[in-house]
Amino acid sequence: MHLDNESKVKEFGKKLAQCSSDISDSIVIYLEGDLGAGKTTIARSFIQYFGFDKVKSPTYSIVESYQNQKINIHHFDCYRLADPEELDYIGVREYLKPGHIQLIEWSQMGIGMLSPADLSIKINIDNNSRELEFSANSTTGEKLINCFN
Repeated sequence: MHLDNESKVKEFGKKLAQCSSDISDSIVIYLEGDLGAGKTTIARSFIQYFGFDKVKSPTYSIVESYQNQKINIHHFDCYRLADPEELDYIGVREYLKPGHIQLIEWSQMGIGMLSPADLSIKINIDNNSRELEFSANSTTGEKLINCFN
């Protein structure tokens, strides 16, 4: 998928959220790409879709959770992990209950502790635009791709 500006990246994040809102199982989404690729922009738009206005990056806290009557979203940034076991200390497995969504940046830093992704989104920078590559690893991931395509 080609997104030619930041506005389109934000629109994609909201569309992904809309598609996720129809799934009652837990969902794990990996957002992959270099620094500045748009991982946090997608996550922020995704979270804002559900009515959370103030969305901060979990760079220093590792995880920020957003919960209301409808949804439980957990936004992880694993960039600063010294050891994947740190995720166990914050109870990463507790975030896998039905109705919970994990948005995970820098998943490669949490190998062995993170659940496999239902959907992996690889974001490649091409000048000022973004190219997104999708990989579904479950029927939930396939449902998401079918919804936003």
